[in-house]
Amino acid sequence: MLPAAIYLLVMFVYPFAYGVILSLQAKGGGISVANYLAFLLDPWQVRTVWVTASIAVPNTVLTVLLALVVAYSMRRGVWMERTITTALVLPIALGTVLVAEGINGFYGPKGWLNQGLLALGITDAPRLTHNYTGVMIALLVQHFPFCFLMLLGYISGIDPGLEAAARVLGAGPWAIFRRVMWPLIAPGVAIAFALVFVMNFGVFPSAVLVGQPAGATRTIAIAAYQQAFEHSDMAMASAIAVVMGGCQLLGLGLILVIRRRMAATGVATVGAGKR
Repeated sequence: MLPAAIYLLVMFVYPFAYGVILSLQAKGGGISVANYLAFLLDPWQVRTVWVTASIAVPNTVLTVLLALVVAYSMRRGVWMERTITTALVLPIALGTVLVAEGINGFYGPKGWLNQGLLALGITDAPRLTHNYTGVMIALLVQHFPFCFLMLLGYISGIDPGLEAAARVLGAGPWAIFRRVMWPLIAPGVAIAFALVFVMNFGVFPSAVLVGQPAGATRTIAIAAYQQAFEHSDMAMASAIAVVMGGCQLLGLGLILVIRRRMAATGVATVGAGKR
């Protein structure tokens, strides 16, 4: 436990505590919550919380759902499984900036997709970059591989004999998933949902590169960056960062509560049926 405790203190507790202390520093000296009040009472700043949530929550649901469908269909192996898996996880090796530039190059106004649509005579195609849609696409491409690999490993570890037994007893595919597989998969889905939500809520480069950082996709991370490096107000930036961290912790807590209630009611049993 000691190495884990040291890592947690150095990488999380100390930076978070330092940020909290810095956020409470008043411009005239002393300790004050003025930075938090300034943020919470400014509609333009508070809006960033809702903008971030409107990006993070739907994208997390979409990413986890898509990863679950693909991982569940590949749980017992498919034709060209290694090739398909490699293609699905390739964005991990590309990085956020390269993925964003690729999305601009393909979905942008002068990208391959629009050029192809123009060649077909379609001139009223919707705009897919430098807006909310572009950020959603970028986050999906970036976070799907992690979620897919996590769920594939979790689902593949469930004893296949359980499915076979249910099939022998006359259960159909939907009944097998709902009554046998889902109670075993749910804990892994909850963990994947929590991790993807945290990554989505901290979105910054995608909101800048393929979004509208001064408008529709001005997230809370962008607000903190602007206060720190454009206005040189580290105390205010720390306050915004603490608010962002609090929102992430609140989301994690809600997910853990739901997961615990599922386990308490027998909907999900952690580790049951695992090989």
